Amino acid sequence: MSQKLEGNIAEGMIMTADQSIDVQRFIDARGLSRAQVLLLVLCFLVVAVDGFDTIAIGFIAPAIRAEWGATPAQLAPLFGAGHSGLMIGAFAFGPLADRLGRRAILALTVLFFGAASLASAFAPSIEMLILLRFVTGLGLGGALPNAITLTSEYSPEGRRSSLVMIMFSGFALGAALSGVAAAHLVAAYGWRSVLVLGGVLPLVLAPALWTILPESVRFLVARGDRGARVAATLRRVAPDAVIPAGARFVGAGRPEQLPVGELFRRDLRMGTLILWLTFFMSLLFFYLLGNWLPTLLHSTGVSLRTASLVTALLYTGGVLGGVTLGRIMDKSDPHRVLGVTYALAGAFIIALGSVATVPWLVALAVFGAGFCTGGCQIGIHAVAAAYYPTTSRATGVGWASGVGRLGSVLGSMLGGVLLSPGRPLSTVFAIVAVPALGPIPVGRNCRISWSL
Repeated sequence: MSQKLEGNIAEGMIMTADQSIDVQRFIDARGLSRAQVLLLVLCFLVVAVDGFDTIAIGFIAPAIRAEWGATPAQLAPLFGAGHSGLMIGAFAFGPLADRLGRRAILALTVLFFGAASLASAFAPSIEMLILLRFVTGLGLGGALPNAITLTSEYSPEGRRSSLVMIMFSGFALGAALSGVAAAHLVAAYGWRSVLVLGGVLPLVLAPALWTILPESVRFLVARGDRGARVAATLRRVAPDAVIPAGARFVGAGRPEQLPVGELFRRDLRMGTLILWLTFFMSLLFFYLLGNWLPTLLHSTGVSLRTASLVTALLYTGGVLGGVTLGRIMDKSDPHRVLGVTYALAGAFIIALGSVATVPWLVALAVFGAGFCTGGCQIGIHAVAAAYYPTTSRATGVGWASGVGRLGSVLGSMLGGVLLSPGRPLSTVFAIVAVPALGPIPVGRNCRISWSL
């Protein structure tokens, strides 16, 4: 027994005399296996199609406006409906995943928003499109926190921040691709073709999620599943591991109360409120900028194709920002890193209003704003996933995202007000930059536990 015990400890399975295996330490002690890399890729694709569908409406808004003669004020509910659905979906599907499992809810929500996006392509009026965007948002809001949670729970602790941020950078990549798709498809096939593509991609992906993804092993332990299923799941992560028959698995306690109630335990309450404030302010300016930038640029006289391609730089910058900040956050205080980056985001957004007549400076400022805003948006999801315990992780990420969606709804609606006639573009971008200053105190003065 002693030789087997030493071998298991060397492999990272913290085992006691009663053959208890700590599943989190089992994962933490290893490099990434093929199964974990595949999970990371699938969750990356989920977040990418989520980003494509979420942001596509901003790229096709000018074409919708031209076809139906809509004013900016009439377009605002179109943006707001999708984000309202995202908010409700995040609130609803996070607790469901903590009760029923991450894998099933993830596959279901991806299938749901794919079907709704495809239906949106055939909307006969702006009123019906608004309704279908709300329905699409329900699925989008449920998929994102579950992809983040599943990735977090299969990532070794020393690389968790980087891996979650690499996975979540798929959102920015999907958003950028929606801009590229709009630039090429709208002129040739109309704006509806972008929504068709945004519906087909998740419908193709959903069966692969159901077939290939493993359930969270920490969730299985917390739920009290039989040891054979937990052992089989661990063997998928590490096929060469020695797992004795009859081993008992530990590493995730049962919830003491409903998952939402756990967010306000004495040791989690303050961090929950800080995260909610940060998500709210972050998503407010991220979606205010992302949804309305194509229309703002188009209003300066550039073509819709150029406006779409320049706006795509916002999300391209977000991809690089997420990967870069993830590496820095693994080695430095993540809260200070995010605070500084939020301040830089505000500076780049203000600069946009001053260089609007110089194309290459506009492109540079958009890329810089994307690097900072997209990187921070990815970073706060990594913070949330690391903060909450397994029993309430999907709920914690989902509800933080849901509260943030209140900011995205407000940001999406504000664009219609900011584009009122006669307001200088420099003033518009200065107003957009204000919410970026809100999360800075989180980086300077607050220290949320990074090790839970």
